[in-house]
Amino acid sequence: MARAHALHILVETKDEAEKLKEQLTKGAKFAELARKHSLCPSGKKGGDLGEFSRGQMVPAFDKVVFGKPTLEVHGPVKTQFGWHLIKTLSRS
Repeated sequence: MARAHALHILVETKDEAEKLKEQLTKGAKFAELARKHSLCPSGKKGGDLGEFSRGQMVPAFDKVVFGKPTLEVHGPVKTQFGWHLIKTLSRS
């Protein structure tokens, strides 16, 4: 079973996600932005979701985590929870 370790930031609007992504490209720290802005409880841990298996997250989230390059910020990605910025740390 494929496993991954990822961070994410969850916000309400695509606009908010795009603004945060812009800050990240300018050198802002992912964990700091997650603690400050993420609506997910994982925000307290810098957006760290820990390790999880394929299929544990919603399909749009899984597609990014298991299909896009690691160590890059992807998104905004829309799910029923809101808009995510996703950074996959590792995959196995």
